[in-house]
Amino acid sequence: MRKNSWKKAAALLLTAAMGVSMAACGGSSTASTAASGTANADTSQTDFDIMSGISALSGGYDDNTVLKSMEDTAGIKVKWETQSDSIDEQVNVRIAGGDLPDAFQGVGFSNYDLSNYGSDGTFIDLTPYINDTYMPNLSKILKENPEIKTAITMNDGGIYGLPSAEKMGTSAVGDTNDYSIFTIPQFSMINKAWLDKLGLPVPKTLDELHDALQAFKDNDMSHTFYGNEAGSTIPMSTGFDQWCWGQNIFYAGFGFTNWPNDVINDLELNDDGSVDFVCTKDNYRKALTYFHDWYAEGLMDQEMFSQDTTQLMAKCSQGYVGVSTWWYIEELMGDHASDYVYLPILDGPDGTHNVTIRTGGGTSSGNLSITSKCKSPANLLKFYDQWYVPENVMQLQYGPKDVYFTGQDSNGLWLSITDEESKAKYGKSAGELKSQYEVAGPKLILSDYYNTTFKMEDRAIQRLKDLKDTWMPSVTSTAVYPVDCVYTSDELNTIDQYKTDFENTVSEQEGLWLKNGGPTDDEWNAYVTKLKDSCGMDELQKAYQGAYDRYKTSVGSTGSTAASASSSAS
Repeated sequence: MRKNSWKKAAALLLTAAMGVSMAACGGSSTASTAASGTANADTSQTDFDIMSGISALSGGYDDNTVLKSMEDTAGIKVKWETQSDSIDEQVNVRIAGGDLPDAFQGVGFSNYDLSNYGSDGTFIDLTPYINDTYMPNLSKILKENPEIKTAITMNDGGIYGLPSAEKMGTSAVGDTNDYSIFTIPQFSMINKAWLDKLGLPVPKTLDELHDALQAFKDNDMSHTFYGNEAGSTIPMSTGFDQWCWGQNIFYAGFGFTNWPNDVINDLELNDDGSVDFVCTKDNYRKALTYFHDWYAEGLMDQEMFSQDTTQLMAKCSQGYVGVSTWWYIEELMGDHASDYVYLPILDGPDGTHNVTIRTGGGTSSGNLSITSKCKSPANLLKFYDQWYVPENVMQLQYGPKDVYFTGQDSNGLWLSITDEESKAKYGKSAGELKSQYEVAGPKLILSDYYNTTFKMEDRAIQRLKDLKDTWMPSVTSTAVYPVDCVYTSDELNTIDQYKTDFENTVSEQEGLWLKNGGPTDDEWNAYVTKLKDSCGMDELQKAYQGAYDRYKTSVGSTGSTAASASSSAS
């Protein structure tokens, strides 16, 4: 479901209401709808009304030089209706009342919304226009990246929204593969200065890490090394089941990493294309029993289940913590960062490890939909096809050339303004400048653009290099469930019915077993029974398996290739 979207019940009520109101607003009987599978040849309309989301910090779209240039090229004029707050509610009112603009932009419709509004005629099918005649730029991208077309094609075969994503992958730093920057979200790190002081090597196994943590505690390294108060040492501190700062990376020694993801937590794709849930497997149970001992011994932060990022960062930056996880060492460890190094993926008690890698944020098709009111969609799509030119989307995402982008390097890559330059020239940081000029909508940035068009942020480059050189060599299987699977209405109903209860039940029980110990045989059997009988685990598995099987057929790939699904950072 889209950000801040209504609940399914409200959507169903709205759909029912539209069954009455669409007759008034035209529904599928307006001039925008041609014969099935063909484009509407009407090109008489050149003025368009577009309702769009917008950042609260934006300077507006009316005077945006990049948008104006693309309007002029397409021979159209746009009247912008923009809103930063409560846009979901306003969109709902407009659709329910039949007061449609020509297009909705930057709203973030979910696939559920798109399917509903496509089937009832509120949104037109864009498939007949995505070709070399009407949208040559987007057509070329989809031919070269069939997984993107699969992601935006609904279960009825229609395309009711244009693709958007910011794909930031390892191909941008010279990798032959393109693994998303989010593939391994937790980079674990250890205080090597403490290890050196104690004469200990960087651990390679969980048992060695246990011994190092015990040594940190026994020698009160925060006190003895940094001069903090006596007894202040926290051997290891993380959050619990958190995205980049959780404990999940350490489960790799038991054959999995169940970090939060954009599909459903604890789902895994096997190399043979089958899907299942790791949270009912023996190795999952063994991991919880193993790490409970660490927690009981005081090696894991007793506040890991309640602390937030501010608290974790304060502990780490003040030198209290020996081991943690985060996106970057420097950001978490502050002035002590030079004392830390990344840990390798640690072998478990049986001498092996396996990282269940994570997909990125995927491709959204909810940021540009053309409605049945639009008389000449071909003209409007000439405008939007320009969004798929690399230098255009670069400017729509960050800001114009000669404002946010200050020049080109020797390779022709556009360079971003620095904070210092932005503050001196515009009185605001580079991030604030970006917010002023950024345009919401169907922005698709491919990993290759960072090699051909504009330079990636230095910190992102470093993280991708770390991912490529330090972490991915430890990954034995790159099978990952693709975030871009499209679900049938029945599958969506199953997911809507069971997903939240399933995830909450697994997470709650995992936390209890880590803290209190267990599970006994009786507790384990009762837990598995509850997941099956009350939380719909088998029904969820069937839904995700069905969607994946269709995805694999559509893309024509194996499960392992889906690992390159990249991030949606916007």
